[in-house]
Amino acid sequence: MARSRRSAKYLDIHPEDPQPRLIAQAAAVLEAGGLIAYPTDSCYALGCALGNAEGLERIRRIRQVGKDHHFTLVCADFAQLGQFVLVSNPTFRLVKNATPGPYTFILRATREVPRKMSHPKKHTVGVRIPDHRVAHALVEALGEPIASSTLLLPGQEEPPTEGWVVQDLLGEQVDAIIDSGEVGTEPTTVIDLSSGDLVIAREGAGDLSRF
Repeated sequence: MARSRRSAKYLDIHPEDPQPRLIAQAAAVLEAGGLIAYPTDSCYALGCALGNAEGLERIRRIRQVGKDHHFTLVCADFAQLGQFVLVSNPTFRLVKNATPGPYTFILRATREVPRKMSHPKKHTVGVRIPDHRVAHALVEALGEPIASSTLLLPGQEEPPTEGWVVQDLLGEQVDAIIDSGEVGTEPTTVIDLSSGDLVIAREGAGDLSRF
């Protein structure tokens, strides 16, 4: 479906006490097949609804990444996370100890994960539970995880930290931008547990000392 080029809806949402009306507007954009830029406890992310294949392709185009790009399911809680990845008891304790927080865990995907989202060869997917009230409120309002990727643009060393900068960069490439004040520039720490061993895939905002 062709989309007309238009400026994104700009939602100024309070970081500590998110306005339900504005959260509902952002969730409605996702439900309608839209793509949003939203803040997390690490940095800005691009997100779409779980089954939105076109949204995933839009993220790939914006970020200029290939089919093997690991998307992340941003979840509200462990009950939701457990529907989409296979979690052994030792893995459960390790992940539970580090969430909510700026960590992404790569695990084997269940059949609930759309094929276009999981790694084409490994059948893995990233999952995380952010420690950010706006992101959490948005996932809860949507009722399912948000398929997400760090908002790191080609040629840029760091993600943007403020909503107005995101608007300048991507105002016609996304459907909504959430501004909740300044966020960080460091993406999540990525921990790959898909083989049963703990492998640090990327050092980021999450403290590694707890592992």
